[in-house]
Amino acid sequence: MDKKRPDYGPDVEVRRSRRRRRTVSARAEGNRIVVMVPADMPPKAEQQQVLEIVERVRKKVGNGLDNKDLERRARTLSRTVLQNKPRFESIKWVKNMSRRWASVTGGVEKPGRIRISHRLADVPDYVLDDVIVHELVHTFVEGGHTEEFWYWASQAPHHERARGYLEAYQRWGTQS
Repeated sequence: MDKKRPDYGPDVEVRRSRRRRRTVSARAEGNRIVVMVPADMPPKAEQQQVLEIVERVRKKVGNGLDNKDLERRARTLSRTVLQNKPRFESIKWVKNMSRRWASVTGGVEKPGRIRISHRLADVPDYVLDDVIVHELVHTFVEGGHTEEFWYWASQAPHHERARGYLEAYQRWGTQS
C-alpha cells in the first residue's frame, strides 16, 4: 500500500485510474463503497474528496434501516440476556450520530429512548447485540459504567469479541 495514501477502512475501496482526469465518483457495491479517483490526484486532495463523496453515498444508501426489527431484537435480548430488567420505551436507528455507536436518554428514573448509529447497520449481529445490551443496561443500572454495569453488559453473547470488533472498526476512522 502507498504510504502517502490514507486507509479509509474496511468498507471503502479507492480505485485509482490513469484514464480519469478530474472527476471523483462513487457507488455502493454490497457492503462497501467503491470510489473512483484520478491516479495522479494528490493524497491530501484525494482524502478530502473521498471523505466527502463517501458521506454522500452513505446518506443515500442508509435509508432501509428497520426500526421494528431493531425493537424486536432489543426485546429479545432484554428477555434472554438481561432477565427483563431493562425499561425502555423505544429504540431506533439514527443518522446524526457520528462519534458514538449509540446513546440512551431517560434511563433508570424513566423508560429510556435508545438511539443506534446507522454506522452499525452492516456490522455482524453479535456486535449489534452487544451495543444494544450495553444501552439496555443503562436503563436499569445507575451510576454509569460501574462494576455492576459491566457485569450485566458482559452478558451479551460474544461480548469480548464484539468489543474488539468495535475497537478495530473505530480505529479505521470511518467518517460517516
